[in-house]
Amino acid sequence: MGSTAERPLTRDIVPGREPPDLARYERTGGYQAARQALTRMAPQEVTALVTASNLRGRGGAGFPTGKKWSFVPMGDGVPRPKYLVANADEMEPGTFKDRLLLEGNPHQLIEGMIIAAYAVQADIAYIFLRAEYRLAATRLAAALGEAYARGYLGRNILGGGFSLEIHLHASAGRYICGEETALLNALEGKRANPRAKPPFPPVVGLWGRPTNVNNVETLCNIPHIVVRGPDWFKALGRGADAGTKIYGVSGKVKRPGAWELPMGTTIRELLEEHAGGMRDGLGLRGLLPGGASTDFLVPEHLDTPMDFGSLAAAGSRLGTGTMIVLDDRTCPVGMLLNLEHFFAQESCGWCTPCWAGLRWIERILARMEDGAGEAADLERLAAHTRLLGPGHTYCALAPGAAEPLQSGLRYFREDFERHVREKRCPWR
Repeated sequence: MGSTAERPLTRDIVPGREPPDLARYERTGGYQAARQALTRMAPQEVTALVTASNLRGRGGAGFPTGKKWSFVPMGDGVPRPKYLVANADEMEPGTFKDRLLLEGNPHQLIEGMIIAAYAVQADIAYIFLRAEYRLAATRLAAALGEAYARGYLGRNILGGGFSLEIHLHASAGRYICGEETALLNALEGKRANPRAKPPFPPVVGLWGRPTNVNNVETLCNIPHIVVRGPDWFKALGRGADAGTKIYGVSGKVKRPGAWELPMGTTIRELLEEHAGGMRDGLGLRGLLPGGASTDFLVPEHLDTPMDFGSLAAAGSRLGTGTMIVLDDRTCPVGMLLNLEHFFAQESCGWCTPCWAGLRWIERILARMEDGAGEAADLERLAAHTRLLGPGHTYCALAPGAAEPLQSGLRYFREDFERHVREKRCPWR
């Protein structure tokens, strides 16, 4: 991208350099959005501004952010305290975008949380952080200390009467903690199982109080929208979806990494221009466009824009926007076994289709890789993708785990059949 105005999330992030401290963050306009929101705008005006910007959640589901905020009850009769939670439990395989933001510019997240908390009138906020992100934890703790000392957190922020406490909380270390209701149970000190919905967290959330949960990348967009306005934000995207997106690529490409690009950047541009294409001697077989829990796409989809609608039309999802690439010398069955082993291991065990079904999928795939597969295994796997589909489980873990498998069976069926026919993995 061109100027720093076109990449607002990463403009102050320089690889290999310490993140901006509070003084440097302020010199580049930091906390001006918080000052503007808290001293010149009503909470409902902030929510209306974010709604008008068409910001959609960057954690995977893509739900409109302003609409989600509007579900939080307002007024004097609402139970207090109200809570805001930043979901920084980034455990989706292949996903590392939030880490870039947390380590590179923690004050940006803090400012976004202040504004979001003001909009929903939250009294207490938590950063629910993946426990392995130790550098991010150190830098967040330092930034929180600076923000408290400067008066951006605590009582009567900026003299406007609004008060907010932010706490840094290290995750218990399970994938399921990224599901927002399981996250809330973990914060309460309970087993991290998803909750039945309704009621939904904006009304009955943390300790039974109204709670708003947003992804790190989502919250980091808020200060820029407040300062520059919704029309500026919408103009950053290349299609119907607004803003920029931190896209990532992992796998056997020449330059794996993460880049902030316009929403709607094509798969081809991301893979060939930014990731440098496939390593020498390797070809592209397929890719998971939005992390491990999205459907495979294949080379015919290279010109698909990486946005919510276009990827859905192609048969997959944007998810976290972090692509996992499958090359032509890696066994797709083995890749799927690796992914399904992760999902089976991370199931919370709360519902039978998830904990039992994922274990069966793992066993069948392992049997095929070991040369003991049967022709009927392909139908067994296909049946499991239906049984673990949406509406059959408490949360999206199992349906997400079924997505790469169901698309893998469609696009790489010959590889599955060869495993059965040759009684071995052809790629070993």
